[in-house]
Amino acid sequence: MKIKQRGIAGTLESSDILVVVSPDDGNEVQLMLQSKVEKQYGAAIRQLVTETLEKLGVTGVAVDVKDQGALDCVIRARVQAAVFRAAGENKVNFEVVS
Repeated sequence: MKIKQRGIAGTLESSDILVVVSPDDGNEVQLMLQSKVEKQYGAAIRQLVTETLEKLGVTGVAVDVKDQGALDCVIRARVQAAVFRAAGENKVNFEVVS
């Protein structure tokens, strides 16, 4: 999936996560994470964000994540929403969205 513009999903409320997806030069994923539970769950959050992006076929993207203790299902949903907004997609392929 091609990222065309900046896409944002989520909030900075407790138990939520703010995900900002922006186009980036190259084919890599640049991930910046800020989390109040980073010491305990930082690696798991990074892995979940990366896996979600891979499942959607996203490369060449900068992702800024500000976590406030969100559950895995919330993280996945926010990343997916931000990606679809950034790609300008109105039609969702539910086979790739879990």
